[in-house]
Amino acid sequence: MNMPEPDEDAPLFAISVASQLAGLHPQTLRQYDRLGLVSPTRTGGRSRLYSIRDVKRLREVVALAEAGVNLAGIVRILQLEIENDLLRSRLHEVERETRSTALVVWRGRRR
Repeated sequence: MNMPEPDEDAPLFAISVASQLAGLHPQTLRQYDRLGLVSPTRTGGRSRLYSIRDVKRLREVVALAEAGVNLAGIVRILQLEIENDLLRSRLHEVERETRSTALVVWRGRRR
């Protein structure tokens, strides 16, 4: 039986669990939320719920910090990664459109 892949963006973990999974103190997670390094979902009571993607990002922050990158550098690296992902996604869209358009144009010119 094939199990469905978990939704990486689903809010699953309370701050205590996310902090354990990331190896960080809960107060550090709150600080990273304020800095915009992660954006956990807020419940009606304003509690933070972290997703699998949030925990992965926190682990990446830890790895960068352990490599000697300061917080400002980490923020910039993560921003650049997001921009890079968006550009790659757009490039793939353009490539798909170009391929499909080229095929239609080529067939349209055959006589």
